[in-house]
Amino acid sequence: MNATLELPAVTLPLNSSDIIEVFAPFSGEPLGAIALHSPEYVKTQVEIAAGYAHVVRKIPKYKRAEILHNVAKHIYKNEDGLTRLLVTETGKTWRESNKEVKRCANTFTISSEEAKRLEGETISFNSFSGSDDRQGYFTREPLGVVACITPYNDPLNLAAHKLGPAIAAGNCIVFKPSELAPYSAMRLMELIFESGFPKNALRLVTGDASTGKALVEHKDVRAVSFTGGLKTADAIVRSAGAKKYLMDLGGNAPVIVMDDCNLNNAVESCFSGAFWAAGQNCIGTQRLLVQKSIYKDFIHSFVSKVQSIRHGDPMEKETDIGPMISEAVARKAQDLVNQAIRRGAKLQIGNFRKGCFYSPTIITNVSRDDAIWKEEVFAPIAIVESFDSLEEALALANDCEVALHGGIFTNNLQSALRTANEMQVSGVMINDSSDYRHDGMPFGGFKKGSMGREGVKHAILELTQPKVICFKNSRN
Repeated sequence: MNATLELPAVTLPLNSSDIIEVFAPFSGEPLGAIALHSPEYVKTQVEIAAGYAHVVRKIPKYKRAEILHNVAKHIYKNEDGLTRLLVTETGKTWRESNKEVKRCANTFTISSEEAKRLEGETISFNSFSGSDDRQGYFTREPLGVVACITPYNDPLNLAAHKLGPAIAAGNCIVFKPSELAPYSAMRLMELIFESGFPKNALRLVTGDASTGKALVEHKDVRAVSFTGGLKTADAIVRSAGAKKYLMDLGGNAPVIVMDDCNLNNAVESCFSGAFWAAGQNCIGTQRLLVQKSIYKDFIHSFVSKVQSIRHGDPMEKETDIGPMISEAVARKAQDLVNQAIRRGAKLQIGNFRKGCFYSPTIITNVSRDDAIWKEEVFAPIAIVESFDSLEEALALANDCEVALHGGIFTNNLQSALRTANEMQVSGVMINDSSDYRHDGMPFGGFKKGSMGREGVKHAILELTQPKVICFKNSRN
């Protein structure tokens, strides 16, 4: 596999005597190694970027748009190679990886379009007595240096959601991809440079949590754009101090299935929502709440659907589900299910593990105090529970501290509207899975995980700052 895989040249030289080996989840074969960069190396990269910030902020918006548009074109041109790289380093199937490549291109296309729309507004100074002789406006200015830190589950498109808006906003970037799946993001960096963005304005650091800590702590980093877990986010904020933060901190998606819905559509959508990318999906469907009158029918159809899943080599286009990113995370998923079973949960299907592979799993009768109910599992695990009334379903749906998306399947407009109003999530998908996302829409946490919004236009606003220009009429 490694012999036919073209790794990005940007990974070399390592610039470090300490390395982290990278492995292919499906085969277990080593793909290569990345540097465990020292705090001193990280400091140098931030200083290079900071020293170039005055140059990048002066790049006109049309030029930023042109660069970003070229990135999208390069991604499409390299679609097959990027797909192959994603499959190899993440274990995601060909179909899943190819979709991510296309979404990545779309994210850069949207970034290109929004770069030209970055505008301020006029200000009505004379709306208040004493300011009659003033007029002016505000602009939106880049922050300077943005630290971008991405996870392993969508290493290409989540990188695009950091890098595209930061470039559109006129910032410099120091980028740390996940050490578990770094190569597709590094290849994306090469395409950004080929598209005309200055190398001094986009610097790469690699390593583990110690590398990330050195990056976010640097005084010249003005904002931290991070996707990952709540515990890591807490550590970043404590360590980095007074900076801007743009964070996606995961979720525990509830989906309500009413007895008036199209049951086949609900089963199909929830199947995809729960098991896409081996469940390593922050908006994946985790808690399915099904009205009692259709509960048995739903369970039967849902389990039957899981039984039809085709396992195997993710490089084969017929494969439906691949391995998780590592044996450690697969083992953790199985441990969570075993813990729930010991506390009374019933296994409907799954809970088999072999190496990095963990089978799609459905459990019922889960305790409301169990970690698998309260926390994000980030694995191919679906909890299915019954309810009587929509009021009860909404109470169950809102019984968690971290939330991104939720959903409801119903043909009743009043039920849909009530859920839209009362479900405590940042996005309510009606007659669709919780894992639907358009890359232009606002996206981010709710409740405890609410720290800014991604989605290209919204991320650009987060990564800029207003500057007021006020003229006083001196003729009076």
